[in-house]
Amino acid sequence: MQPSHPIPKATLFSAAVIVAALGYFVDIYDLILFSIVRVSSLTELGVTPGTPAMTDQGLFLINMQMGGMLLGGILWGILGDKRGRLSVLFGSILLYSLANIANGFVQTIDQYAWLRLIAGIGLAGELGAGITLVSESLPKEKRGYGTMIVATVGVSGAMLGYWVAGFGWRQAYFVGGGLGLALLLLRVSVFESGMFEQVQAQAGVARGNFLSLFTKPARLGKYLRILLIGVPLWFVVGILVTLAPEFGKALGLTGEVTAGLAVFWCYFGLVFGDFFSGALSQVWHSRNKALKVFLGFCATLVAVYLFGVKGASPATFYGVCFVLGVSVGFWALFVTVAAEQFGTNLRATVATTAPNFARGAVVGLVPAFKYLSGQLGFIPGAAVLGGLTLVVAFWAVSTLPESYGKDLNYVEE
Repeated sequence: MQPSHPIPKATLFSAAVIVAALGYFVDIYDLILFSIVRVSSLTELGVTPGTPAMTDQGLFLINMQMGGMLLGGILWGILGDKRGRLSVLFGSILLYSLANIANGFVQTIDQYAWLRLIAGIGLAGELGAGITLVSESLPKEKRGYGTMIVATVGVSGAMLGYWVAGFGWRQAYFVGGGLGLALLLLRVSVFESGMFEQVQAQAGVARGNFLSLFTKPARLGKYLRILLIGVPLWFVVGILVTLAPEFGKALGLTGEVTAGLAVFWCYFGLVFGDFFSGALSQVWHSRNKALKVFLGFCATLVAVYLFGVKGASPATFYGVCFVLGVSVGFWALFVTVAAEQFGTNLRATVATTAPNFARGAVVGLVPAFKYLSGQLGFIPGAAVLGGLTLVVAFWAVSTLPESYGKDLNYVEE
């Protein structure tokens, strides 16, 4: 169903783009902060470094955070289509900011875990709402550039997280929460999506019905394929990079590596990857072609990470982490594709649940990795799991309809 009234379009550097970019910056800072401070924070809470408990407790806390993102993805996605993109954008920022401030005061691992769950729920809303708002606000020929700006600015938040963590892990959580609360002051400069307001005024249009994604086989198939595209990134970040110290030992590196520095270099690479993947999708007039190229690039770098740096120096390993980050820099492009595949009454639901279900795939990837590494070995287990996620993602892209230049001013029946 196509609404009849034209929607005014914003400029590329409008308030919506700027606020979405800054929101994603704080989102990534807080999302990846635990990977940076995992060892230092758990050590202070009584876990001995270099023991299996350090790995197990770290994976437990990652699962709590990602589990929260699974719940939050559904919650914020539905609210985004029922109440509006702005309410989700700023509501999610408020929740994860308060949770991260509280995280700076934890004294036990149980407290840590519950606050990572709450923070995960909050972190689930910002990206999907921001990308939806930007996609609906910009002309269709510039959508890719807008989401490229959001991603390029946003992923650099991880680098700030690494730098701030040097002052102490508790202080790093305080700073993250404070940045989010400061961002809320910009709310007055951002306007709601015209497409959403138009659909909101229409009688009889069901908005934010998450279950409707499962009522038609074609719609469900498209949704599931979108989810699969984002899983390789979280295999890389959630397994390969977060467990960099463990992989460093398994690879026999000449010196010790830290997860914090591995995350820093990976996300530094992501800045460039998100820029180039978004730009290529615009230049080639094809989201799918750009995604295929980056998935192939990612497969090559995963192989280099696992088999090409045995006995190398930490500097070489970090260099590979940087290029690996470039190769998975298709995250915002993936979320843009999710937003472009569905109508206005389901767009926020899809654009918010898809990245969070992809992020939440870590909940399944972790036990799968533990099983495969137990059966095959640490490195072969990672290779099998990574290869599987990449093959499935490439298939998903290959069978998904092209969405570049698609008119988004319509609703799902």
